Amino acid sequence: MKRDFLHITDFTRVEIDEVLELSVRLKKETREGTSHLLLQGKTLAMIFQKPSARTRISFETGMYQLGGHALFLSPADIGMGKRETTADIARLFSRYNDIIMARVFDHQHILDLGKYAAIPVINGLTDFNHPCQVMSDIFTVLEHRGHLNDLKVVFVGDGNNVAHSWFKLAQRIPMELIIACPEGFEPDENVVKETQETGLSSVSVSYDSYSAAAGADVIYTDVWASMGQEEEAAERKKIFKPFQVNTELMTVAGDQAYFMHCLPAHRGDEVTDEVIDGSQSIVFDEAENRMHVQKAIMVYLMGAA
Repeated sequence: MKRDFLHITDFTRVEIDEVLELSVRLKKETREGTSHLLLQGKTLAMIFQKPSARTRISFETGMYQLGGHALFLSPADIGMGKRETTADIARLFSRYNDIIMARVFDHQHILDLGKYAAIPVINGLTDFNHPCQVMSDIFTVLEHRGHLNDLKVVFVGDGNNVAHSWFKLAQRIPMELIIACPEGFEPDENVVKETQETGLSSVSVSYDSYSAAAGADVIYTDVWASMGQEEEAAERKKIFKPFQVNTELMTVAGDQAYFMHCLPAHRGDEVTDEVIDGSQSIVFDEAENRMHVQKAIMVYLMGAA
């Protein structure tokens, strides 16, 4: 039976741990120059409605390292939902390829790809969530802390797709998760409620980043205006200014706190140079780990571990 990775909750806690263990192995072998052609002869169709340097580079390079081939498909190549239905694209690619990764605006498109494709589908990002990013994030946290016990994560900024995936992760891994955001920019209330109802984690929304940050293990932020929100950028800059991650906020968090950002960063807006380039920042480890974790996800979905 084929498996998809559209939400973090598509994996059980046991499966998340298995993917993280596989990520450790693949990263170690990559660093050592050891070959692992686990997907030799396989092809990955990469559908991009939204551009991204990290997503394309990490998936394309990762697939090459696994012995397979990745095909980049831009909006000019595929008019998904316009020139051709998402269902038909899913059925067609299932005849050509072995796995699909899609980075799209409309979350329904990734759901439809998963529903109609006969091959595994990976969510490379939608406007609703970003599971590959947060799987890479928690792998990075595990690397640096050595464990995931008594974890406190404070997400500072917009209740966006990355924040939603952190809430989904809190349905699988126990943690204290706080999103500190301006009023009116909270995460989807159904996602928050769903997470609270699992009873696994303590999750909440705060309107004061400084009170939320105290004692955090991770201070996480993202851009204030995501792709597709460019017209709101100037107004959002004014609203989110009190939620900048700066030296003062990291001091309140404490020396044990790591700073994380999914990148690209708008330096001087959501984060200062002193923080992103500082000793508590692990953003480039986090960015590198996208490739290792995504390789593990592909291998896992295809049963090739």
